[in-house]
Amino acid sequence: MELRFTKMHGCGNDYIYINCFDREIDDPASLAVKLSRRHFSVGADGVILVCPSETADAKMRMFNADGSEGRMCGNGIRCVAKFVHDKGLSPKNPLKIETLSGTKEIKLSLGGDGLVRTATVDMGAPILAPRDIPAKFDGDMAVNLPLTVGGKTYNVTALSMGNPHCVTFVDPDFDLWGFDIKSVGEKFEHHPAFPERVNTEFVKIISGNELEMRVWERGSGETFACGTGTCATVVAACLCGFCKIGDRVTVHLRGGDLFITYTGKTVIMEGPAETAFEGSVTI
Repeated sequence: MELRFTKMHGCGNDYIYINCFDREIDDPASLAVKLSRRHFSVGADGVILVCPSETADAKMRMFNADGSEGRMCGNGIRCVAKFVHDKGLSPKNPLKIETLSGTKEIKLSLGGDGLVRTATVDMGAPILAPRDIPAKFDGDMAVNLPLTVGGKTYNVTALSMGNPHCVTFVDPDFDLWGFDIKSVGEKFEHHPAFPERVNTEFVKIISGNELEMRVWERGSGETFACGTGTCATVVAACLCGFCKIGDRVTVHLRGGDLFITYTGKTVIMEGPAETAFEGSVTI
């Protein structure tokens, strides 16, 4: 069977997008594993299905490269909105996209050709209670707490943006772009403090409204960007006193920049959504 797809990315966080308005995918988890293998298949951080919704303009289902289904993807939802608009599945602006973490509203910014260039998403309120992240910390919040990982103690802030995140701020002289994130990230991902595994952000403070970040995503490994992780990072930076609530913060990632504002009640994310190519594959 021939399957048509669209390869899209937000700041290099790339997924294979499949239009499910006119077809169904029987086993999306296995398909994600098969198609996500870099060098041996299409190659991506995972597969995202763009489906009809009874309550919104479209529904998004995302599967990581290991086949596990994620509840939310910040870069992915911007690309879903672009997919829906550019392919004429809905003329609305803003759009509402249903996810496992609730329905999100996305405002679209169009280029001169009428296609989506950037999108702004209200990501909702961060989840701070450890039991709801879920994470095994005492108290009402897990902010700047010590956690021993692989024999080394880190100060971490844990929260959820629809999926669990663990944010750690590194020293100014730390080699953020050169350290072996795989060996450390895997230990964080499978740490017993996080019963559903965890995404981990390693963050360097540049100024009160500028950060640098690398991310290890559960189920995918290091990615060039992570929308929910970037949101979690700015919330953590505000909670730890590095950034101010209400300020627009620029976060530099391997794949580009995202712009995050934490209002104290909700998190607003702005960033690009790009189509890399269209293709088909026999499955």
